[in-house]
Amino acid sequence: MNAFRKAVEARDTEAMAACLADNVVFTSPVAFTPYPGKPITAAILRAVLRVFENFRYEREIIDGPNHALVFRTEVGGKEIQGCDFLHLDENGLIDEFTVMVRPLSGAQALSEAMAAQFDQIKAEALEAFNS
Repeated sequence: MNAFRKAVEARDTEAMAACLADNVVFTSPVAFTPYPGKPITAAILRAVLRVFENFRYEREIIDGPNHALVFRTEVGGKEIQGCDFLHLDENGLIDEFTVMVRPLSGAQALSEAMAAQFDQIKAEALEAFNS
């Protein structure tokens, strides 16, 4: 999963999106319903880059097509520890993307920050879907 990690660390949103399968399903740490599809997932990832401060991956765990990328970041002054759980399809693209974060205060700060981004996320996803 080096390509995705490198894209995130370089803050290269196009390279991040290129790692996603068209049928990717994104499961948020703060929303119950998963988000299906590349346009919405790519828009969410762009928003995450806008709200995360001092983001860094600390470790990567690989088990066949399953990858866990452990990270630390800050949102609104709250420290967050989290993990991106990724599953790769037969083409090496991410088809499942689940994020978990802790502690609760960090998850709440993330939820608030992402809620403020959601109109832009929806607009970007709709634009990408219609292109």
